Amino acid sequence: MSRRQSAPRLEFEAAAIYEYPEHLRPWLESLPKQPGVYFFHGESDAMPLYIGKSINIRSRVLSHLRTPDEAAMLRQSRRITWMQTAGELGALLLEARLIKEQQPLFNKRLRRNRQLCSLQITAGKPQVVYARDVDFSHAPGLHGLFANRRAALQALQTLADAQQLCYGVLGLESLTRGRACFRFALKRCAGACCGKESIEEHDARLKEGLAALSVTCWPWQGAIALKETHDDMTHYHIIHNWFWLGAVDTLDDATALLRAPAGFDHDGYKILCKPLLAGGYEIIELSVPEAR
Repeated sequence: MSRRQSAPRLEFEAAAIYEYPEHLRPWLESLPKQPGVYFFHGESDAMPLYIGKSINIRSRVLSHLRTPDEAAMLRQSRRITWMQTAGELGALLLEARLIKEQQPLFNKRLRRNRQLCSLQITAGKPQVVYARDVDFSHAPGLHGLFANRRAALQALQTLADAQQLCYGVLGLESLTRGRACFRFALKRCAGACCGKESIEEHDARLKEGLAALSVTCWPWQGAIALKETHDDMTHYHIIHNWFWLGAVDTLDDATALLRAPAGFDHDGYKILCKPLLAGGYEIIELSVPEAR
C-alpha cells in the first residue's frame, strides 16, 4: 500500500482507539465555571501531565474530553485539580509560571528560555544581545524578543527583504569593497552597498521597520500592584520589571514578595504589556522594602 493510501487509515485507527475517559468523571463535578488554572495528573503526585488555563475552567476541561487528539494524555490521567484566580490575567500569569516550574509532559509552549535575545543597533548596525547580559526591562532601543540568535537573524532578514535593505550593510553577509552585493543584481537590495542609495536612507528604513518590534521599557520606578476582580474574588498582582512576583489578597501581604529578585521575564512581558499600558486596571505603585 502506498503512503497516500495508508495516511487516512492511520487517522481512522487513531480515532477508533479513542474512548471517552469515564475514569475522569468523578473529578468533573467540582470544576467551577470561573477563571483559573487546571491540572491533569497522572500517577505522579509531583509533576502534572498537563497545565492549562481558562476564563471558564469547567468548560475548558470538558473540551479536552471530547476529542481524540489528546487521547494519549487522557489515558494517562488519573485526576483533575484546579486553582481559581480573580480573572483571566491571573490565570495567564499563573499558568506561565507553573509550566516553567513543573515542565509538564504534554505542555510544549511556555518552557523556560535561557537564550532569550533581542536586536539592538550598535555602532550603526543591528546586533543580537542577550537577556543574560542586558537588562531587558530598562535597556532602550531593543527590538523584538526571540527564542535564540537564529530566530533574531531570521527576523532581520525578513525585514531586509521587505524593505530592500542590504544584507552586507546589515552585517548578515560579507561585502567586497567597491562591489554591489548579489541581491542588488536581483533588485532585492536598493543599493546602499554600492552608492545607489545613501546609508542614511538605508538606515532610516531599517529604523522604521524595527520600530514595529520595539520592546517597551518598564515604565514605573519600582514595583506595582495591579488589582483584578472577578465576582467576589480580588487579587493584587505584584509586578516589577515585567516580572510577576505573585498574587496576594491584600496589599499588606505584598511585602514578602517585594523582597524577591525581579529579572525580566519574556512571558510576563507578553502577557502584561498591553493590559498595563491600556489603562484598564487599577495600578498602585509600591515601595520596595529596605533590606535588613
